[in-house]
Amino acid sequence: MKKIEIYVHIPFCVSKCAYCDFYSMPMEEQIRTDYIRAVIKQIEGEAPKHREYEVSSVYFGGGTPSSVMPQQLMIILDVLRKNYTFMDNAEITVECNPGTITRAGLMTYREHGVNRISFGLQSANDEELLLLGRIHDFATFCESYQTARMTGFNNINVDLISSIPGQNYDSFKKTLQKVVMFKPEHISVYSLILEEGTPLCERQKMGLNPPLPDEDEERRIYKMTGEILVKNGYFQYEISNYARPGMECRHNIGYWDRTEYFGYGVSAASLLGNRRFTVEKNIEKYIRNPLAAYTDEELLSEQDAMSEFMFLGLRMNQGVSISDFRNRFSRQLVNVFGAVINKYIESGHLLMNDERIFLSDKGRDVCNYIFSDFLL
Repeated sequence: MKKIEIYVHIPFCVSKCAYCDFYSMPMEEQIRTDYIRAVIKQIEGEAPKHREYEVSSVYFGGGTPSSVMPQQLMIILDVLRKNYTFMDNAEITVECNPGTITRAGLMTYREHGVNRISFGLQSANDEELLLLGRIHDFATFCESYQTARMTGFNNINVDLISSIPGQNYDSFKKTLQKVVMFKPEHISVYSLILEEGTPLCERQKMGLNPPLPDEDEERRIYKMTGEILVKNGYFQYEISNYARPGMECRHNIGYWDRTEYFGYGVSAASLLGNRRFTVEKNIEKYIRNPLAAYTDEELLSEQDAMSEFMFLGLRMNQGVSISDFRNRFSRQLVNVFGAVINKYIESGHLLMNDERIFLSDKGRDVCNYIFSDFLL
C-alpha cells in the first residue's frame, strides 16, 4: 500500500500569539464542538476515497490542539482509525502549549495511541515570551514537560524561536542550555519571520520593540545552536531540526520527501499525486459544509514536482538522492539541474557524491537563495 500522512488542523487558541499568521482564533465551546463534528464528517466523507493508502503519521497542529478537551480531540483520532488502515508504528503527534494540558489529558492521549508530544516553548526567557504574546512562562513549561514524562511520553519535541527582538547570542545560548537539561528527544529551532499584519511586525515597524539581531548575529546564533546540540547528543537532520538518533520527526520528513498527505479541518492543505489543494478557509462555512469544494487547487506540472523535490529535499542534511530522482521522474538529475548544481558546487555551497547532493555548511547560510535557483 502507498503511504499517506494525515494532518488535522485545530484552529483554536487561548489567545493568538503576536507573531502568528496561521489560521487560528479563540472560540466559544459550542463552536469548538461543532467544529469537531465537522472534521469527523469530512473524514467520513473523504477517507473512503483513500483505500489504497496506509497511514504512516498523524499530526494534530494548530492553533493549539491541546486547547480542545482531550476527549474531543481523541474522538477525531478514533474516527481516523476506523476509516483508514494505520501502519503498526504510525507516528501520532499532538502539539501542546505549556499550561493547556493536564496529567489526565495526557493519559487520555496515551490511551488512544498518541506517541509524540510537541511543546511550543519558543523561549526560556520570560521577557521574550511576553514580547511574543505567549500565555505561559518558563516555569509553566517545566511543569507541563515533567507531567508529560510522568505519564509515559518518551518522544517529546520542544519548539524554539531564535532572532527574537532584543535577543542576542548570549541570551539564546541560555535558552538552549536550559532546554537541553530536560533531554527532549527532538528540538526544532526556527528563526523568527515577521509576517505582515501581525502585531509583532506592526510594533517592530513603529519602533516599539527592541531591535532585531542583525544577519551576522543570526549566523552566530545558528552556528552556536548546532554546536551546543551536537555536544548534547543531537544531530541536525534538517535546516531547523535536531534529534537524538532514531527520533527524527517522521511526519515532517514526509513533507520534505514529498510523501502524499491529506489535511482535515479548516485551511488544511493536501497533496495527492501532483494535485495540491486547501480546505475552505472560513470556519463558519467549513462547519456548515466540510465537504464543500476545495480552494487553491493546483495541478503540479512535472517541472513543479522536480523543483519541489530539489528545494524540499535539500532542506535535509542528507540532501537529495540522485537515484530517487531518476526513479520518480525517469530523468537524470544532472540533465535537468546540471547547470545550477555545478554553479553551487564550484562556489562551495553544494556537495555531491555518487549518490546524493546536499548543502555544505556554507550553503545553509544562504539556502533560500539556492532553493530559488531550482525553480524551473
